[in-house]
Amino acid sequence: MTIIRQNALNTTVGPSVSPPEILAEKYLEAERMHDVQLLLQNLINSEEATVKLILDCLYDVGSVNLINQKLRLKPLNRVMKLIARMSKPVFRTLALNWFKKNCPQLITNWLHTQVTFEKTQNRPQKVAVEVAELQPYPIPHTENISQEIKNLRQQVRWLAGISIIAIAVLGVTAARLN
Repeated sequence: MTIIRQNALNTTVGPSVSPPEILAEKYLEAERMHDVQLLLQNLINSEEATVKLILDCLYDVGSVNLINQKLRLKPLNRVMKLIARMSKPVFRTLALNWFKKNCPQLITNWLHTQVTFEKTQNRPQKVAVEVAELQPYPIPHTENISQEIKNLRQQVRWLAGISIIAIAVLGVTAARLN
């Protein structure tokens, strides 16, 4: 029986690079990425009007697409679009605060992944799966299930509509109070 021990201190990449040099490079990399984050925060603060315009454009496109996707009834669709337009100032305030707090770090992390040039191995591993043959439901039971699904979808639509209206009313009320 042979015992093989790995040397934990031997982390050299090549013969000409020593661990202190790697640590110095990592420290410099972290420092520079911190500088990028500070520069992004400065950019966001100095170009706040541009960020607001970008968020407004994203809200306009996203709210219309979401309402069109979720609400098929024309009258309800139109009402929700009007409510979405009225709640835009509330969204702008909340989104700007979220953007200032989170986006510099998110953008910095994304940029860091772009400049590290590491190959990511996102290949899914093959997993053996045993497939059992399913017996179909009897026809009356299938009709029952499809009717239940239709009823549940209708309830979800109603709840979504009521929730959106409640949020919009809350937003309009908050906007008027300010």
